[in-house]
Amino acid sequence: MNVINKSTLEFLADLKQNNYREWFQKNRKRYEDARDNFESFVQLIIDNVSVFDPILKGLEVKSCTYRINRDIRFSPDKTLYKSHLGAFIVKGGKNNGNRLAGYYIHVEPGGNSMVAGGAYIPPAPWLNAIREKIDDQGEKLVKILNNKELRSVFGEIEGEKLKSAPRGFPKDHPYIEYLKLKSFLISKLFTDKEVTNKEWFGMVLEACRIMKPLNDFLNDY
Repeated sequence: MNVINKSTLEFLADLKQNNYREWFQKNRKRYEDARDNFESFVQLIIDNVSVFDPILKGLEVKSCTYRINRDIRFSPDKTLYKSHLGAFIVKGGKNNGNRLAGYYIHVEPGGNSMVAGGAYIPPAPWLNAIREKIDDQGEKLVKILNNKELRSVFGEIEGEKLKSAPRGFPKDHPYIEYLKLKSFLISKLFTDKEVTNKEWFGMVLEACRIMKPLNDFLNDY
């Protein structure tokens, strides 16, 4: 299915207001319908993205989606369920998400749905490799980030930054603001009306195509 149903957003909105086990069990069929709708949508996205990113060929949606249950073992927030549905499309599935940049799709009512890409808090070996590449090929990253399509859809690159230059790099490095990043993220939010419109499938696919050069840059290490 290439459309996110309004009932999917309605379920998630209701879940946010009724986030307890008894309600969830009574509404399990609604959850299953929402999950199936989202997974069908994401599988079609995977199949179409793999046309221009062949490394994803054969990837199955179930390796990319996250459980609705929250892990509350070490969290002060004891809310049982997430109020969104998410999928990280990357070679090998979401478990490779700490080693490879990919495409993230997030459906959440209230205008909080998004498409995002890049690297979120990459572990030290990967982060160091990214910084070495920026040091060596910073002009390539700037060209990617200044692409008119990318800027019009995603705007500026985002991510928490160090307060000073990372070890081994001068404070006056020409690409110091990129070197200080601890995450390398681009994202775009969508309204509920956009998400449930039949045109959203094409919008998501186009966003993935536009972010691919950034993902390629971050993954080439």
